[in-house]
Amino acid sequence: MSSSTTTRKSPASGPAPTGALDRFFEITRRGSTIGGEIRGGLVTFVTMAYIVVLNPIILSGKPDIAGNSLDFAAVGAATALTAGVMTILFGIVTRLPFAFAAGLGINAFLAFSVIGEVTWPEAMALVVINGLIIVLLAATGLRKMIFDAVPVQLKLAITVAIGFFIAFIGFVNSGFVTATGESSPPVGLGVGGSVASVPTLMFIVTLLLTGILVARRVKGGMLIGIVVGTLLSIVIEAIWHLGSAQDNPGGWGLTIPALDGSPVAIPDLSLLGAVDFGFDLGKVSIVTLVMLVFTLVFSNFFDAMGTMTGLAKEAELADAKGDFPRIKSALIVEGVGAVVGGATSSSSATVFVESGSGIGEGARTGFANIVTGILFLLAMFFTPLTSIVPTEVAAAALVTVGAMMMAQVKSIDLGDFRVLLPVFLTVSVMPLTYSIANGIGAGFVSWVLVHALSGRAKTISPLLWVVAGGFVIYFARGPIEALLGA
Repeated sequence: MSSSTTTRKSPASGPAPTGALDRFFEITRRGSTIGGEIRGGLVTFVTMAYIVVLNPIILSGKPDIAGNSLDFAAVGAATALTAGVMTILFGIVTRLPFAFAAGLGINAFLAFSVIGEVTWPEAMALVVINGLIIVLLAATGLRKMIFDAVPVQLKLAITVAIGFFIAFIGFVNSGFVTATGESSPPVGLGVGGSVASVPTLMFIVTLLLTGILVARRVKGGMLIGIVVGTLLSIVIEAIWHLGSAQDNPGGWGLTIPALDGSPVAIPDLSLLGAVDFGFDLGKVSIVTLVMLVFTLVFSNFFDAMGTMTGLAKEAELADAKGDFPRIKSALIVEGVGAVVGGATSSSSATVFVESGSGIGEGARTGFANIVTGILFLLAMFFTPLTSIVPTEVAAAALVTVGAMMMAQVKSIDLGDFRVLLPVFLTVSVMPLTYSIANGIGAGFVSWVLVHALSGRAKTISPLLWVVAGGFVIYFARGPIEALLGA
């Protein structure tokens, strides 16, 4: 599905565009079709729809320092609205098939760290500030300069690492890999080393069905796998009433494949604009605020850069250096996503790795984003329908895409240990720490140190030295903050 070089065609080659829509999104030029874009956009939405449920689970019900918390339904509506608006905006501006939603990791950082220092409106103000900084870095060209300073081998390693990360997310979401609660081993297969639940079995069935269809090059194979897996799950739930995993250890994860009550709900948009820049410096220090913003910027900046690099490579839109069409616009709009996410109290909206599922289904242009974005906007009103697809079934698409992205490893020359170690750390640290930024940071720091201390210091870009130094601060931010606050 992937190659290490771009397959973009010149305007003079290939079939001529069939209309204004085709010309604007370059559908034919990129070897795609409107049908392929629609399927890709639909698959991306299906694999991302869980965020409308998961983001409220992470953000709502967590009291801030003032004792106030966010409402579940309001966060869900804001999450869907932000995802829809930003996905459509990104598709129109960049013509790339990268969908947006509340970034995982950043939302958890807000819920479990930031609100221990500030209120929820102040926390969202920090997200807005983070977004404005990223927009400024992108508009001035500094973000692109950092992107260009990254060696090609590391860019390819980031793609492979994201593939493993996506697959790991799928394995965890499906219950195929679970935490043991022990120091060793920390994770294991299913329950007690066995596949012991029907939802996890449905993940396996869907994964094998999808794999067979993709291997046979069936158009819409991934979408067919998700639809069949969902229908089977609905039948199983109707017969056995497994319910939620919170109530039944053998139940479904985030979403139960059943329609109960009305499929329509009026969205609660009360959180829009609930942002407070009037930080109470009597309760939180300037040093703490700076470190919180620093952490948000680093996570947002490199998560998005790594994700876009991997997705562009998978979509065969990147050249040999990892550059892809309208990269500066993409980096700017991604920063806008953080601003919009903070303004809607849904956390920073960023490019989602799950977009790879739509790319695997054939999406190559921003038209797929239009489809995904419209479905997110509709999801505000049809939350019950959004919850029909079980997380376990959607997880099968993530593992399939992870396998596709892993193919990029063939383009990395691993004969030099100076390359091998940073690549290995990037690929292993990212999924094992559940953070794209951590994986990229481990790769950057090790690349600089290994090359510098083995006689290759002159090959390192000065900007890469700066970024690696920033990552050292990022990894040590806890002790640094404690030291400065002492």
